[in-house]
Amino acid sequence: MNAFQKLGLDAEMLQAINDLGFETPSEVQEKSIPILLEQETDLVALAQTGTGKTAAFGFPMLQKIDFNNRTTQGLILSPTRELCLQITNEIKQYGKYCKGLNAVAIYGGASITEQARDVKRGAQILVATPGRMKDMISRGLVDISKIEYAVLDEADEMLNMGFFEDISAILSHTPKEKSTWLFSATMPKEVATIAKKFMRTPVEITVGSKNMGASNVSHEYYLVNTRERYAALKRLADANPDIFSVIFCRTKRDTQKVAEKLIEDGYSAAALHGDLSQNQRDLVMKSFRTKQIQMLVATDVAARGIDVDDITHVINYQLPDEIETYTHRSGRTGRAGKSGVSMVIVSKSELRKIKTIERIIQQSFERKDIPDGMEICRVQLFHLANDIKNTKINHEIDPYLPSINEVLEGFTKEELIKKVFSVEFTRFFNYYKNAPDLNSKSATIPDTHSDSTRYFINVGAKDGFDWMSLKDFLKATLSLDRDGVYKVDVKGSFAFFNTDASETKKVLEIFQDFKYQGRHIDVEVTKDSGGGKRGGKKGGFGKKKKSGFGSKDNKSGGGKRRSKDFTPSKKGGKGGGRSNNIENSLKRRRSKK
Repeated sequence: MNAFQKLGLDAEMLQAINDLGFETPSEVQEKSIPILLEQETDLVALAQTGTGKTAAFGFPMLQKIDFNNRTTQGLILSPTRELCLQITNEIKQYGKYCKGLNAVAIYGGASITEQARDVKRGAQILVATPGRMKDMISRGLVDISKIEYAVLDEADEMLNMGFFEDISAILSHTPKEKSTWLFSATMPKEVATIAKKFMRTPVEITVGSKNMGASNVSHEYYLVNTRERYAALKRLADANPDIFSVIFCRTKRDTQKVAEKLIEDGYSAAALHGDLSQNQRDLVMKSFRTKQIQMLVATDVAARGIDVDDITHVINYQLPDEIETYTHRSGRTGRAGKSGVSMVIVSKSELRKIKTIERIIQQSFERKDIPDGMEICRVQLFHLANDIKNTKINHEIDPYLPSINEVLEGFTKEELIKKVFSVEFTRFFNYYKNAPDLNSKSATIPDTHSDSTRYFINVGAKDGFDWMSLKDFLKATLSLDRDGVYKVDVKGSFAFFNTDASETKKVLEIFQDFKYQGRHIDVEVTKDSGGGKRGGKKGGFGKKKKSGFGSKDNKSGGGKRRSKDFTPSKKGGKGGGRSNNIENSLKRRRSKK
């Protein structure tokens, strides 16, 4: 008996499973499918990327809907168009023996008219990105008022991308009696919120622990100076000749820049990010799947559609701002039961994040050194030797052998081996013979809860700030790198942030009488930081601006000490604005003084 048959799947599903070569259900499939087939219930399933979640909800949905009815009965929401297309393709494969099945992908970047026409033909299942789905609902191009099943796939990523309002609006057009199935790799508070708001006593299934990383992925970090990050990336690639990897950057700009530099340096690489057209993205992914590209440099959002089982390494060129995102990144490797490696290139200021990630994924990182030039030469030589050993002889070469033997006549076996291997060795030796040691000497990961100071600042959401724009403003004002300011928590009229304790004096000095258009900003050490002297005195911000603070183009941000009469850059996050509440609060403060 097929192992899937024990889960309760019918003949059409089992036939498709047999064609796909599936033999044993994954843990999330084994736990989810029987429940979804036997019960009309809401479900929250927590499982890592690459564990077969699409089949876990795809087979039950296909088995339960009526293919003779052209009404839309199932809705699957996913964060990106790549993932949307991937799920649609898999649903069609799973339902290849379901006569009358019509599954339609709805996503941005393609003709909305054509998608509406496909839906009008009668689509029992819609697979959609939230933005395009909301647009089509508002235009009256789709009707989801009679759906029986709604799936939120990669729910944590959709919410991290800011789709909460879109998802809420979409679900408001669905019947209350439907079953909602939520699948997610992690369980941040936003996912718990949406489960509470839209689901009725859901059954919860957890594969591994919440937010836990896959057990067959090893985690390594390499400590380098920030300016050596790209050189370190190249060495890691050279030290792993068979690498087939995804390299993650924070921004589209960095993604494109790193990919272009790799290509210039002779590596088989390409970029994948949101600025590419759909056709360009499709071509890049096709080349990656066929391994014409060894190193795919991607943003977190673009990588959501990557479904490749043979990825050997994930390289975090930069750590994500949201630590939970690391779980998604590392889940790109170690798929389908294979082992994988997740590498992180970090600077000293980022070390605290490693500790936080360890706590979230419940696994330890191993610190490793960036290999030196001679180690890379050794690895490449043995890689060439194994390539030669494993190469099948092509006998089409036989007619040329007499002429080749004449050219090489007089050389001994040892001399020929030296000459053949010198071709590869010389190339790497010349490049690396004077290469410096890239490893930073700092060896310990700091405790994320020690040697840190928490501050109060009298600006918040009412001044136009969110956590990201305030962080950008603070790091520019304080001349700290991106990870020098952390734990930014923005409230209505005030906010909190942290720096390393070693920066406390600097922070308080810079914000002492810190002015913007003649007004003061108040920064104080909070009581839970062990006390401390006050920073600036009174104050607030001036007129609200759509532009932000802390761009690297802001010339006043550098140097040992910046001007206290701060002028914001035109780039970056949102700027400050003075609200009546802030002003009244500051007047009360001044009167007390």
